[in-house]
Amino acid sequence: MTAASTPELEADRQSLIALIGAEAVFHGDFTLSSGKKASYYVDMRKLTLDHRAAPAIGRLMLDLIADIPDVASVGGLTLGADPIANAVMHESVRTGRPLDAFVVRKEPKDHGRGRQIEGADVAGKRVVVLEDTSTTGQSALKAVEALRREGADVVAVAVIVDRKTGAQAAVEAEGLRWLAAIDLDDLGLAPQ
Repeated sequence: MTAASTPELEADRQSLIALIGAEAVFHGDFTLSSGKKASYYVDMRKLTLDHRAAPAIGRLMLDLIADIPDVASVGGLTLGADPIANAVMHESVRTGRPLDAFVVRKEPKDHGRGRQIEGADVAGKRVVVLEDTSTTGQSALKAVEALRREGADVVAVAVIVDRKTGAQAAVEAEGLRWLAAIDLDDLGLAPQ
């Protein structure tokens, strides 16, 4: 379990945990993006795009990365990271520590400028990759790979919900810091 840095942020975290438990955990037979089978699915897009949760997500994720020096921007693999990056960007402006956001396409565009990374210029900048939830870490690492090709200094991967199924080890094996706002213990779920 990770606690937020202030009582107010911890209250946000507890509210988000309650919302996730009530509205974003689905039980049944699921295939995750990693290809793994699961008996429950944590659908964070339901909440990262919800007006009740998005502001708290921005505050919590900004708090999670607050001690990493000189971060210029945040983002990750589209679609899961997009609303998180926007929430963090808006919260960072509100707190006077502005960060830009970027989006990593799954593949470079085949038209226009042919870019794979949209938004903030990442070359030579310290960046954090964001994810809604992670099982194996492969989506985050795909974003890391694209960012490194563009000259970014990727310093961490930060997720809202850690499924505790190997993503942390995979990310740390790449020399990156792993940060999670909420884990399965917080949600009363077992790793699978």
